Amino acid sequence: MAWLAARASGRSFLVRMEDLDRVTSSKEHEQRQLADLTAIGLDWDGEVVRQSERFDRYRAAIDSLTAQGRVYPCYCTRREIRAEIEAAAQAPHVHLPDGAYPGTCRELGPRERAEREAAGRSPALRLRTDGEVIALDDVLAGRYEGAVDDVVLARADGVPAYNLAVVVDDAAQGVSQVARGDDLLSSTPRQVLLQTLLGVPTPEYLHVPLVVGADGERLAKRHGAVTVSDLRAEGWGVADVVGVLAWSLGLADRRERVNAATLVDRFDPTLLPKVTVHLADLQRSAS
Repeated sequence: MAWLAARASGRSFLVRMEDLDRVTSSKEHEQRQLADLTAIGLDWDGEVVRQSERFDRYRAAIDSLTAQGRVYPCYCTRREIRAEIEAAAQAPHVHLPDGAYPGTCRELGPRERAEREAAGRSPALRLRTDGEVIALDDVLAGRYEGAVDDVVLARADGVPAYNLAVVVDDAAQGVSQVARGDDLLSSTPRQVLLQTLLGVPTPEYLHVPLVVGADGERLAKRHGAVTVSDLRAEGWGVADVVGVLAWSLGLADRRERVNAATLVDRFDPTLLPKVTVHLADLQRSAS
């Protein structure tokens, strides 16, 4: 979908490896992902950018936010945050990002911070927000308004966080449109606020529903064959894969055999389906 959005509008299509977490990322994963893109007929412009090689840029952005008085240390564990979120009542009238931080460490004094560090807790760094509510116009989802929480800027181990890194990279790469799954729509106000604070442009956003498993969750290994190599092992051809993807976007009839290039002229982002697609439906469409 992102490739079609770029090619149909005359934009460049960029590939970026968001490999901040070196535990879960590897060259092997990267090579397989790029091979899968090539196999279904997708190409990209310029070199592949790797976030693991750009930590200096993210630290400079944090320094800028720190100079604005917008950064504070947070000593909470994920378990503690989750427990506090579950215990708190949330306002129903405004969208909050998934896992919105309740502000536990926001007003800690020097003594309290020293006590936590003496106990062996290393702090993450969070953005100090002022109750901002950000509105944006998404190409497919339409008008969306969401509150911004005190989002993590860097983890306790020093690794920069996703929301900060993508803002810095989008600006550095001149990205004019971000096309991605709608599971990230609720985080977009965070990124728009960071763009404002860092003085960089806000791109156009295009969020589409995900393909999900029978449990309604985004696809993962537990759902079975979901990579091109996995599907090939089960007898799928490239045309089958492209065909079901095109069908899920409303760009092809069920079991129509197409290639990626032929879909560019059919693509209209405003006509994309707004409903979640289940993996089982895609499998049936290819059978």
